[in-house]
Amino acid sequence: MDKLIIEGGRPLRGDVRVSGAKNAALPILCAALLTREPLVLDNVPQLRDIDTALALLRRMGVMAERDGQRVTLQAADVSSLEAPYDLVKTMRASILVLGPMVARFGEARVSLPGGCAIGQRPVDQHIKGLQAMGAEIHIDHGYVVARAGRLRGARIATDMVTVTGTENLMMAAVLADGQTIIENAAREPEVVDLARLLQAMGARIDGIGTDRLVIDGVESLHGAHHRVMPDRIEAGTFLCAAAATRGRIRLIDADPASMGATLDKLSEAGAAIDVDGDTITLAMAQRPRAVSLRTAPYPGFATDMQAQFMALNCVADGTGVITETIFENRFMHVLELQRLGADITVEGHTAVVKGIERLSGATVMATDLRASAGLVIAGLVADGTTTVDRIYHLDRGYDGMETKLAAVGANVRRSR
Repeated sequence: MDKLIIEGGRPLRGDVRVSGAKNAALPILCAALLTREPLVLDNVPQLRDIDTALALLRRMGVMAERDGQRVTLQAADVSSLEAPYDLVKTMRASILVLGPMVARFGEARVSLPGGCAIGQRPVDQHIKGLQAMGAEIHIDHGYVVARAGRLRGARIATDMVTVTGTENLMMAAVLADGQTIIENAAREPEVVDLARLLQAMGARIDGIGTDRLVIDGVESLHGAHHRVMPDRIEAGTFLCAAAATRGRIRLIDADPASMGATLDKLSEAGAAIDVDGDTITLAMAQRPRAVSLRTAPYPGFATDMQAQFMALNCVADGTGVITETIFENRFMHVLELQRLGADITVEGHTAVVKGIERLSGATVMATDLRASAGLVIAGLVADGTTTVDRIYHLDRGYDGMETKLAAVGANVRRSR
């Protein structure tokens, strides 16, 4: 099993090109099921989760070809309407084939999903929304089984803000008969990116970027050419790494408009930040200041950036209080950071992080995707050698992280 070996103590300096967003690319790939015509996607990152999604689509009979960052898909001859457990178990986003399949083909059989063990992420909101649109759904031996004639428009108010739920229901609604209104919709930039693609395919969607989506269904969608948005979480991760190591980096091909909460907290920590179009430059000339934060749905502070800021707080001046409101198990990296010497106390959904001058290298184990990134940042500032084990989590969401880090001065290498 691969691991990263990091010799800490080097400030990061140089340029990093931001990859396409995993959390935007995955639902966009699934949107190929909505049309017989080709879908051409650019800026698709090279990630394990993307490979899994492509394998799933191919298993269903979708033509899927990859040439670097370009992926061409065509779902003209779909031969299977099942998303099997052996693929879905490793990636929760596989549930995103449910809405498109029911909308276009009138049926679907999708294994209940897996992914990172960061807490409950129930699919009941997906199911309730599709039922409101006329689908008959039941659970059969671990599979969501759905059947419908043509879905019909409905008013859907989700009980909670759910990103994948909003995406699934939006994709289902674009081919439904009549108008669908989704209340309490997720506003994340990745949801907006999917909506823009659907519009390019001929969908009629109003309210994009708000918590109320109005969708007038159409008879069919056509092909499109779309560029996946930059990954705001990857960008934030590298900015945190530069701030923690007291370095200076420039991000190229970023999307600063989607990163307001992250950039605000980095400024609060003492970083000098300059934004010029799609370029973000960060410089940290002194020890960072501790920051407190509370995770929340967009435009609040992203739960996917919580572990990275916890690592930053570990070596900051002062005490930061971090409250996690999205996933109940997203403090599993605390024990691993403590192995590096971090002073962290957890009570319920709140972690109190008292910054210390230096962490010390040790062997740590990644527990989920973003925890992996937090541990890498901690390793970059720790004295001596840090080994981050089980980095298959990291490979699910970061495109060549060790290569990008090495290019800006980190002493990091992959080992088996």
